[in-house]
Amino acid sequence: MEKKQYIYSVNLFISIIYLISIILLLFIEGKLFYPKSYSLKFFLIGIIAIIINSSLFIFERLKLHKKIRLFSIKFNLIEAFLIFILIISLSALGGMIYSDNFLLKKESNNEWSIGIYLSESKIPINFSDEHLNNPVLTRLNIFDTKALFIADPFLIYENNMFYMFFEIDSATTFKGSIGLAESSNGFNWTYKQIVLDEPFHLSYPCVFKYNNTYYMIPESAEVKSIRLYKALDFPYNWVFIKTLIAGGDFVDNTIFYFNDTWWLFTEKLNKASLYLYYSDSPFGPWIEHPKNPIVYKDLNISRPGGNVIVFDNEIIRYAQDDYLSYGNQIWAFEITKLSKNEYQEKRIDDKPILKGYDNWNKLGVHQISICRIDNKWIAAVDGDGKP
Repeated sequence: MEKKQYIYSVNLFISIIYLISIILLLFIEGKLFYPKSYSLKFFLIGIIAIIINSSLFIFERLKLHKKIRLFSIKFNLIEAFLIFILIISLSALGGMIYSDNFLLKKESNNEWSIGIYLSESKIPINFSDEHLNNPVLTRLNIFDTKALFIADPFLIYENNMFYMFFEIDSATTFKGSIGLAESSNGFNWTYKQIVLDEPFHLSYPCVFKYNNTYYMIPESAEVKSIRLYKALDFPYNWVFIKTLIAGGDFVDNTIFYFNDTWWLFTEKLNKASLYLYYSDSPFGPWIEHPKNPIVYKDLNISRPGGNVIVFDNEIIRYAQDDYLSYGNQIWAFEITKLSKNEYQEKRIDDKPILKGYDNWNKLGVHQISICRIDNKWIAAVDGDGKP
């Protein structure tokens, strides 16, 4: 093997090991199926390095063949393997460009934003945004960081004011933080600021009230734990209280209170399964439900899609549908039996309660957060499209 071929082969081997390590790291961290933009950049670096080095190695071997006019089985097998690697790498690169518009992406394309929906039905379904001007918030409203998108809204109605907590995915830090917007009527919103930021990614800010104090359980799967925060001066000044559950890639953690018990849904990401925990207090200790997993390996309904609604002794769970694509619609389930030993639910309708139809969310929706005001339901919904 000539010196150039040796250098190219070493670089190719390093590039392949690098790409495999990125894939393993994402799998361990529970991000393999939902990589963020910075993960895609690392993928891109590895794939380009493989393409360059395999192309150079093949070129040098073809020069060698021409020089010595020798085509042995050994040489042909090596070249066939390298050509195979080159084709796979080019296909992966093309797939990244096509699916994520990675290289040609404009900031206004395919981004999540937030809209408002209403329903006058007895149970919180049949939502519509007719006569409403959606989206009510986009990344362009964010002024304290350069936002790639906003998503995962949670609504709170307190003292005749609406408060919306949501994820802000930053192009500066390549991670999510929790932002706040306020409204006096639920339709016209003013962005305030980032209210919770950590060195790791945060999203899905599930906010709830306990003993006249507001708490938040955001998604913090990056540190493999479910963490509890408290508002010292609601809706501002959130501080970390304690880790509720540790040791897993928990996503979209959703807490609610029913029958003198606190309940907590979470999806274990790489298992694509829904798990349920219960406790006498939101501070724990949290006990795993004996019926776990509640939903087993079903991307259509396993991931929580917003706050659980408890009213008139009925319980409604919302699930985001991540099959075949991430966050394309939302299903509603009535929990018909819930105790520390039993769990049963049924799908409310054979159609999703929300699916992207309008220009601002035509590529999908994956979360709904609902408040009951008088005889109406008002919901904050995120959507993917071109606002």
